[in-house]
Amino acid sequence: MLNRIRQDGPADATPLVIAHGLFGSGRNWGVISKRLSADRTVIAVDMRNHGFSDWSEDHGYPAMAADLAEVIEAEGRPCHVLGHSMGGKASMALALTRPDLVDRLVIADIAPVTYSHSQQEFIDAMKSVDLSTVTRRSDAEAQLAEAGVGRSLQSFFTQSLDAPEKRWRLNLDVLEAEMPKIMSFPEDLTTPFEGETLFLSGAESDYVKPEYRERIRALFPQSHFAKIPGAGHWLHAEKPREFEAAVSAFLATG
Repeated sequence: MLNRIRQDGPADATPLVIAHGLFGSGRNWGVISKRLSADRTVIAVDMRNHGFSDWSEDHGYPAMAADLAEVIEAEGRPCHVLGHSMGGKASMALALTRPDLVDRLVIADIAPVTYSHSQQEFIDAMKSVDLSTVTRRSDAEAQLAEAGVGRSLQSFFTQSLDAPEKRWRLNLDVLEAEMPKIMSFPEDLTTPFEGETLFLSGAESDYVKPEYRERIRALFPQSHFAKIPGAGHWLHAEKPREFEAAVSAFLATG
């Protein structure tokens, strides 16, 4: 089962499972998880090939959805599910294949479409770090800077660095090999999820374009759309209070 970081909340409320994006981990969601746990138990997972979860040669969305299903089945009742980016696609795949496990769904800045861009440049940057010379996170951040990675992403990536063991807690080889799957979305998932779904986007992001709404509504007919002003793709990190408020309000109406 996926590694889980649990924040216990009121036992009578529907739990929330959080699935992070590419190169992330459950610990990235620590502050938001803690604040959301005032209303319900929150379980932030490390997705496969990330953090402290197992590594696998398969990084497709059916497999990631099955991982999330296992976590929810262990809870013994349906859960709300929140997913960002890659985790959002995995959460959508879960809802479309196992709707019995999902109560309300929050999808953060991603759509059920294939994207043309790649994250290969960041894999190349992380692979360029000479881990033998790294004794602390700042050593790796300096090398990432030399590779052209911006300051905020340096800090984000090195949250997945095990400096004492001189290794990444990211299966970079598999993520590189499976990048076409990560950028795509399974075409065979066509049975709509009838539950309430919030597509929450950064107003400065172009990941959820107006032309994607027809596809979104076909798969998620009970969709609601909202944008967070001044936020880009990493909306939960850029505007955490606004993000948390939007999620809390949506879940509270269920």
